[in-house]
Amino acid sequence: MKEYILTFLISMVPLVELRAGIPAGVAMGVDWKTAVLLCMIGNIVPVPFIFFFARRVLEWGADKPVIGKFFSWCLKKGHHGGEKLKAKAGKGMFWALMLFVGIPLPGTGAWTGTLAASLLDLDFKKSIVAISCGVLLAAAIITVLTLLGFTAFTAVA
Repeated sequence: MKEYILTFLISMVPLVELRAGIPAGVAMGVDWKTAVLLCMIGNIVPVPFIFFFARRVLEWGADKPVIGKFFSWCLKKGHHGGEKLKAKAGKGMFWALMLFVGIPLPGTGAWTGTLAASLLDLDFKKSIVAISCGVLLAAAIITVLTLLGFTAFTAVA
């Protein structure tokens, strides 16, 4: 049971998300299908909270002594990334957001995509659908890479 909870919780962590949750779950002995399901749910659970509250928290903390620089940096980074995404996407914002979340590169994912959607005042429902589709895409890519990696590792060992 501990492995399932840990797999779920890892996928909720910003930056690593299900990109680390799926391989960690499989490494701990969780069946890959179960690990994928747990990680997808864990990755999507924080999305509404990020969409509605992260911007407010960052704006609140931007002028505070200890956390101000970091919060200001997060706001600038999120706004800059969002504007860059918006400029490239044009009317294809849904697809751009989905691909931004779904292609597992450093600095992308559900947390960053949701923050960008929030900072750009995108429609909540459309953003949630795009982010969820992105999480599904990321899960598919990471699952294939994980299974290939574990198969190759066990074949060599």
